[in-house]
Amino acid sequence: MKFCKSVPILLISAVTVVVIVLSLISNRLFSGMTAAVEENQLNLVRSIIQFNLRGAEDRALARAAMVAQLPRARELFAAQDRPGLLAEYQRMFLEQKEKFAVDQAQFHTPPATSFLRLNDPDKFGDDLSTFRPMVVAVNRDQTPRKGFAIARSGPAIFGVVPMFDRQGRHIGSFEMGIAFAGILEGLKNAYNLEMAVFIGESPLREFAKGVSPGILSDQNRVGPFIRFHSTNADLLKELVVDQNLNSLEGTQYVRKVHGNTYGVVLVPLRNSAGDILGFVAAVTDLSASRAAENRSKVWQALMALCAIVLLAGLILVSIRGMLLRPLEAITARFDALSKGDLSDGIETEILCDELKGLAQQHEQLRQQLKKGDK
Repeated sequence: MKFCKSVPILLISAVTVVVIVLSLISNRLFSGMTAAVEENQLNLVRSIIQFNLRGAEDRALARAAMVAQLPRARELFAAQDRPGLLAEYQRMFLEQKEKFAVDQAQFHTPPATSFLRLNDPDKFGDDLSTFRPMVVAVNRDQTPRKGFAIARSGPAIFGVVPMFDRQGRHIGSFEMGIAFAGILEGLKNAYNLEMAVFIGESPLREFAKGVSPGILSDQNRVGPFIRFHSTNADLLKELVVDQNLNSLEGTQYVRKVHGNTYGVVLVPLRNSAGDILGFVAAVTDLSASRAAENRSKVWQALMALCAIVLLAGLILVSIRGMLLRPLEAITARFDALSKGDLSDGIETEILCDELKGLAQQHEQLRQQLKKGDK
């Protein structure tokens, strides 16, 4: 085995292995950090959705409560004056719909019979008990309630409050519903999220008789759900498929589509009985974090390569310049000494401390041989 070949190869190989292992560990750590950042981002999106849904519930309840407390509304409802209620409050409803995405407004008589829909005044008198448990509960307990429900005009976020006549007798309830379209469009504009709401097809067909048949078409069907509203139908079609809507508690995941990486958050929609009737989906673009991760991998590879080249060069220079070449010079001087050439000594200034002792031995031997020749 030749030291000049085997040892440098061994050292360079060891350096290469160590640098590669450290680079892989660093890459895994950075990937873990990226995953943690994306997880936090998706959790934030989930919080934003839940916060805005709760806010929509509060707004719907507040608007319903204001109307329910109006003396004129209480008087007309107690008198069962449907034309009077319509004339008094339909304009108010239309303004709320235009400005604040209020989609539905309805008076009910106990336990849950539609008395007047301001959004659809020609449809009234139908019993809502089978699919509007929130209305039943409000008229039973005479306490306000809020939440998601599927009404005849479609799914919405509702606030339902009891109504009383001037003598304090319970006469029914009033509700306002905020459409999902306005909520989703607002979230898209505020947070740059693509949004969609998926509603179970079976309850939608059974209860939402006033929904446009076009919404229930095959192109909007995702397994047992209907994509009721979407801010970007083509993208949501790729990112949310049947299997993703099987979760009972909602989920979040990352998926790559058309070269871009997206994070998807699904939030379940429950009615007042706790049954999941749909999901709100939010999509955020994670391409920036993934691009940063890819750039990090490239830089780590380049730095690892530079480190290997620099360390290999340093090993070669150190071994050859500080050990092998000085040894060659010392060997040559000993060889000359053995042949009787006593003319030159060895310069010790360029030698390391370990080789200076060998040079000194050469010098002592040369001096002794000089004295012997004399």
